Order: sequence, then C-alpha cells, then structure tokens
Amino acid sequence: MDLQQKLRILSDAAKYDVSCASSGSKRVAPAGGLGATTNCGVCHSYTPDGRCISLLKILLTNVCIYDCAYCVNRVSSDVPRARFTVEEAVNLTLDFYRRNYIDGLFLSSGIIRSADYTMEQLIAVARSLRETHKFGAYIHLKAIAGCSSDLLRQAGLWADRLSANIELPTQADLTLLAPEKTLVQIEGAMSSIHLGRIESKAERKRSRSAPRYAPAGQSTQLVVGATPTTDRQIIQTTSRLYESYELKRVYYSAFSPFPRADLRLPLQAPPLVREHRLYQADWLMRFYGFLGEELTTADEPNFDADFDPKMKWALRNRHYFPIDVNRAPRESLLRVPGLGCRTVDRLLGVRRYHRITLADLERLRVPMKRMRPWIITADPNDALRTLDRLDLAPLIKPTATQLSLFDPASALTGEL
Repeated sequence: MDLQQKLRILSDAAKYDVSCASSGSKRVAPAGGLGATTNCGVCHSYTPDGRCISLLKILLTNVCIYDCAYCVNRVSSDVPRARFTVEEAVNLTLDFYRRNYIDGLFLSSGIIRSADYTMEQLIAVARSLRETHKFGAYIHLKAIAGCSSDLLRQAGLWADRLSANIELPTQADLTLLAPEKTLVQIEGAMSSIHLGRIESKAERKRSRSAPRYAPAGQSTQLVVGATPTTDRQIIQTTSRLYESYELKRVYYSAFSPFPRADLRLPLQAPPLVREHRLYQADWLMRFYGFLGEELTTADEPNFDADFDPKMKWALRNRHYFPIDVNRAPRESLLRVPGLGCRTVDRLLGVRRYHRITLADLERLRVPMKRMRPWIITADPNDALRTLDRLDLAPLIKPTATQLSLFDPASALTGEL
C-alpha cells in the first residue's frame, strides 16, 4: 500500500475524533527549526483576522485490538486497514507544513499490541519532530488510557495538548459497548496529565528554563446518543471532569450510525440539536457561572429542543427575575436570557456613565424579544407584565428560520 492510500484511509478514520481544536500554547522553534504556535489556536478555526488554520489530522493506524461497538475501527469491523510507520508520519507532517497546508499535527491511533506500545509509537513521532527536525508548530497527541504514567509524562513534554477520550459518560455505558475500557483507566490518564501540569507549573516558578508540560492543557470527547444515557447524566459527568482535572474543553460528538453496526447501537443518529444543546450547557458552566446540576432536573433530564438551556432555566426559576440591568452584579446579568459575556461587560461599562434604557439595549443589538420579560431598565418595560403569565413559554418560543449562506455566524448561535 502506497503512502497516498494510507493517507486516504487514516485521515478518513480520524474524522470521528472531534476533540482536536486547541489554543493557549506558546512554542517557538529553535534556531534553524520549523514553525511556531500562536495564541489564536489551530485546527479548523478562524482567527480574529479571518484566517482559517488547520491541522493534519490522522491516525497512526486504524488497526485496533479493542472491540468498542460504537467505533468503526473496532477489531471486528471489516474496514480497510492501514498503518503509518513513525518515519512516514513524521515526513508527511513536514511535507504538509512546508507546503503551507497545515499549522500543526493531530495524531491519534487505534490500540496495537498494548496501550503502552501504542503510546510509545505516538511519542516517537512527536519526539522525532521536536528533536530531529526542530519542529516548533502545534502537536496534539491522543493519550492512550491504560498506558503507564511515565509515558504520559513523556508525551506532555513533546505535545502541546493531550486528550484522553472518555467516549461514554458512565461505567454502565462502557461495560455495554466498550468492555475493554473503564472509567478508572480513562480518568487515571486524565489525573496523570493533570498532575504533570501542576508539577510543571511549580517547576517553572522555580526555574523559567524548566520544560513546559502540555502547555495547551487536555481535552476529552463524549459520544452522544449511542446509549439511552440522559443529558443530565452527561452534564454531571462533564461537570465532574472540569472540576477534577481542569480540562480545557469537553467535546460532544453525536453518534453516527454506520453500515453493519452492532445490534446494540441505535439505528438512527440523535438530532443534531441535542449536541448543540450540550455545547450550550457546557458554555454556561465554563463562562456563565452555572452549575451542571442547575441545567436539568430529575423530572426533565434531557434538554428542550425548543429552548436553549439558559432560557429553560429562567422559565423554571422565575422567582430570580426581574433583573435590574442598572444595579445587578455581573453574575446576575449573565443569567438573563439573551445577554452574553461581552454584552454584559459592555453594559457594566456603560452604566458607569448613565442609566441604561431599552433604547440602549437595542443599540447593542441584543435579542429584545428574548430579554424584555426578564429585565428592569431605567424606562418603563411593558414586557414585564408577561413574566408571571402561564403562557410565557409560547410567547418567547423562537421561530425556526432557514439561514442564508451569507448570514453572519452570530445569527446561527446568538448569545445565550
């Protein structure tokens, strides 16, 4: 099999791993070296000046000794198999970088022989790029759950980011669909990476010449919809991972059915709006001060397809409102539907000089229909009368519209 055939197979096999975007790393190549990382991030991202930057995203091999039912590369699958040698992966990365096709490398792999052997192969690629070829651009390595902590410590010295994918949110889910994996193993890898970052930061306080360890942190991925697990259970797991291991991101990937799949798997993919709601809830936990347990209830364990998690929380907690935009602290303003972090910061600046009115909010181009029932401004707000109405939800329910190809990206998501 020639290199082009391997690339076609192993780049396609890597598309199911979405936990590969990153930012926050600072690395400059040594004198005579190649490439550098920047704060803006890499992999299918857009920088503030409009540039699209991306990674070479490949598997070292799609051969795997595990039989995870949700994975198209499982040992019992009949997909075409391929494997890069360490030298092939290194040369491919350098060739793509020199041609200005990529800004860095995302490298994962199926499990071959053992977790330790697989991790050694991934490390060998990163070490060769860094040491032999003085490669200063971004590298993201997959952390293989179950490998030794010593190997994870080595990986973090060569990679900018590591990611140990948890894949499924509960041990019961893993037992059902991925019996070779356990939460203990996966979280053990996360813990080793977390401790490595803590130790690295402490060492760099004593000596600025101490090496950085995974400077862009770690991330993970959850497959959504492969099991009956509720959004409440997923968010509880996500919240615990953020708190325990200081993850940079949790990525959510809607399960995608594939031909001749295991009979334990659903026949249809979950609606994409479910993945979207999980990302919105994740955003609320990371930037808006919400706790995971607030976003769902035991009676309503799944997110509403019609309302985003913040609006649904507001509908359940009307006693918290109305919020006076001229007096409320930042943490209260962030709970108002339609107000995002940047808008709240602008409001805090504006109200130092004059009292905010509805006209001021309109000039800030906030979604007034969504916001008005929840706020008090310096002028009369007739929409406040609807706050206690039983039919408030239908009144503020968003209408489905088909976006134009040329609509701004903000029109798709809006501010929470």
